[in-house]
Amino acid sequence: MALRWGYKLEVFVLAAVGLSGLLFLLKANEDEFLQTGVRRLSGTPAPSPAPPSTPPPPLHIPPCHENASVANISGFADLPSHIQDFLRYKHCRAFPQLLDVPDKCGGPDGSPEVFLLLAIKSSPINYERREVIRKTWGEERDYHGLRVRRLFLVGEAGDRREARKLNQLLRLEAAASGDVLQWAFRDSFFNLTLKQVLFHDWLAARCPGARFVLNGDDDVFVHTGNVVRYVLDRPSEAHLFVGQLIAHVGPVREKWSKYYVPKQVAASDAYPPYCGGGGILMSGFTARVIHRESQAIELLPIDDVYLGMCLEKAGLAPASHAGIRTVGVRVPSAKLESFDPCYYNELLLVHRFVPYETLLMWHAIHEPDLHCGKRLQVYDHV
Repeated sequence: MALRWGYKLEVFVLAAVGLSGLLFLLKANEDEFLQTGVRRLSGTPAPSPAPPSTPPPPLHIPPCHENASVANISGFADLPSHIQDFLRYKHCRAFPQLLDVPDKCGGPDGSPEVFLLLAIKSSPINYERREVIRKTWGEERDYHGLRVRRLFLVGEAGDRREARKLNQLLRLEAAASGDVLQWAFRDSFFNLTLKQVLFHDWLAARCPGARFVLNGDDDVFVHTGNVVRYVLDRPSEAHLFVGQLIAHVGPVREKWSKYYVPKQVAASDAYPPYCGGGGILMSGFTARVIHRESQAIELLPIDDVYLGMCLEKAGLAPASHAGIRTVGVRVPSAKLESFDPCYYNELLLVHRFVPYETLLMWHAIHEPDLHCGKRLQVYDHV
């Protein structure tokens, strides 16, 4: 996508002597909390991940040319450059896939279906975040026979020199972990909707049997066991789309805002109800509905609003879940510690974690001597 190549990226280095030792501590046993919730499943251990297969050469996709006619839109010349570029290229929805994991959800060998697919939006440079997720809440394992699998959704860095280096890094990660989906488009905030649409295309083609999908950013903390427990007895062939509900809002019209959407992009002053894009849990049924409806809806640069538009078109509604906090945790008293593992022990997902916090909290909620009373009651209602 021919967006401007203006921003600079910093390459983070996962540097901490002894970090691997800390990560080793995270091989925690989550069997107990599922004992009462699982009635029909066996305790089959997670299989060792198969080495990733060499992806076939990407299919030839003709380059998508800009729509020069948008320059005739009233006020176009006064728009910020990134919005001008969005308007020029928003019709482009097909891009070569640089990295694929075609066997992530099994193949003709009779592998059981994926119960929960963790689909994590990540920028190429965020190696540290991805690596910590792999060792904590995103670990691929079986929860009493329920397969949990992980994917990172990535585009390309904006600077060409950085892109060459980071693409090499992503290839190394893919070879080692088999969990990277990468497309040849510029990874930017305004292209998050494109990333979402491409993921749903991949899901429909490669993993149509996934029963549930947790879709979120790479700076969230997830209590994966709680997510499994929550959806355990819910039908995957019924509508489910839960997160932190946002309603009765519209486009931000202030130019200084990261979320600025002018009239030329979205004429309406109202958005449909949607869930914050930091973390959303959906059923396989709803994921397929979104894929279907997205084929006829123009891209909007705000990805979580776009998902709300797809639901609205299908006559479905998003719902709120008390255990998904995309704006962080607010404790009921200033005397209590906001990083208290007893709160996170009952949540499903919390947004805006840095890697070391993810590492610490994952270890804390799996301490064998952690004793917490029931405080939030987040599992049994939406």
